[in-house]
Amino acid sequence: MPKKWKGIKAKDMIGIPWSLAFSLRDDGWYLRSDIIWQKSNCMPESVKDRPSKSYEHIFLFAKSKKYYYDYEAIQEPVAPETIARLKRAVSDVGKYANGVEGQPMQAIFLPRDHSEERTMRNKRDVWTVSTNSYRADGHFAMYPEKLIEPCILAGCPIGGVVLDPFFGSGTTGVVAKRLGREYIGIELNPEYCQIAEKRIDEVIPQKDKEGYNEEIK
Repeated sequence: MPKKWKGIKAKDMIGIPWSLAFSLRDDGWYLRSDIIWQKSNCMPESVKDRPSKSYEHIFLFAKSKKYYYDYEAIQEPVAPETIARLKRAVSDVGKYANGVEGQPMQAIFLPRDHSEERTMRNKRDVWTVSTNSYRADGHFAMYPEKLIEPCILAGCPIGGVVLDPFFGSGTTGVVAKRLGREYIGIELNPEYCQIAEKRIDEVIPQKDKEGYNEEIK
């Protein structure tokens, strides 16, 4: 017999991710962002009465109002179409020629002479990353490294410490070591610990690679 929960009918979504997020917020954490991990190669589902799920939530929490967040480290390139559109929008007679109330002109448009075109933008909160094609012996739910990279780059400075309380096969440790961060991993399964140790030992930090750019974040 399936379990029954008060207020939840058969086939209802339970909403566990958001229930956890709200509980942590009630406990004093600051819920700053709901990032959507869009899986470009999600697993197919045989359901006939709803769309197949192709995403997961990544919540950004902080313990205080002010916290470390390096937005420049994870900026994205501005699409050429966006730059062209912004150029067309800047004119002396356009709708926003005098800016928008409460927002500086430069926050919306490029300079009028286009001498300093912006090439980067803030990272959006929908990340399209394929699921991991790498499979370690005995572990089949590994996070892709590309998903972990922006979390570490934005949330931890070089030489800082990253904590992963559900270490699994060590993907967080792999990325942290490669990016010049320290890490602490907590894992109950001894087999996963061995997998993680082997993977991390094979990582060469970027600072030790030929041609490493010291300005990397």
